[in-house]
Amino acid sequence: MKKILIVAAALSALVGAHAEGHYVPGVEGIQAASVPPPGLYYLGYMANYNAEQFKQPGTSNALPGDNKATIFALANRLAWISNTRVLGADFGMETIVPVQSTSLTLNAAKISDTQSGFGDVYLGPLVLGWHGSNWDAVGAAGFWLKSAESSSPASAGKGFASTMLTGGATYYFDAAKSISGSALMRYEINDSKSNGIKPGDQISLEWGFAKVLGTTQVGLVGYDQMQMSSDSGTGASSNKSERHAIGAEVVLPLMGSGVILKAAAYREYKAQAGTGAEPMGNLLRFTFVKFL
Repeated sequence: MKKILIVAAALSALVGAHAEGHYVPGVEGIQAASVPPPGLYYLGYMANYNAEQFKQPGTSNALPGDNKATIFALANRLAWISNTRVLGADFGMETIVPVQSTSLTLNAAKISDTQSGFGDVYLGPLVLGWHGSNWDAVGAAGFWLKSAESSSPASAGKGFASTMLTGGATYYFDAAKSISGSALMRYEINDSKSNGIKPGDQISLEWGFAKVLGTTQVGLVGYDQMQMSSDSGTGASSNKSERHAIGAEVVLPLMGSGVILKAAAYREYKAQAGTGAEPMGNLLRFTFVKFL
């Protein structure tokens, strides 16, 4: 059972090996809570996560031996924002289809595995975007499906479904909107796995402070992810996981092309393991945004 728990906690449905939910913080950053104008958008999130160590269940101490993971993922997101107004906000919908390759070595559990494939799909039937003179806000709700293979240690699927609620805001500190601060919250309510373990609820907070320099934005970004309720089921414990990271991001619009390029790098500086082991490492993320 301990081996199973370590493996389950070591993997995610997208990238970053997050134990308690599907959502991986760090994929959004500068102005994360700002919904774009009405239209159809493709967003491609390319992410590479390298776990340098795994924390022992219930502690912030590293597991002994050579334990590491390298995960590369492309999350394909399609977002449609309509001209319909709901509660004063632009109404939209979205979906995310991730593809992932994972290489996992956990000598502490005598596990070595490499797998590639589609991750669990996200369906978001509700996206609401508000826009004020010096602020933006977002509210959303959707579901992570139990749609991907999850039988192997490095499989892309999580092995359970989740409901995800989203809320956040961006504030502009000057009339030219050249200085901004943003915060985006995701709250996940998880279903049970086939082994009877029900992962606890998880909250993810992504934040960013940015400055416009010409046509480019640069800024400080970070994320904080915490387990809000304990796992339940046979073999679960009352320990709760958490992780924290800080980094930097650059945003470059390609004028006249309808394309925005983003690049960010994060360093996780703290992690605490819950029921299973918890990885800690570095995340590189590149985002391609295209107005269709």
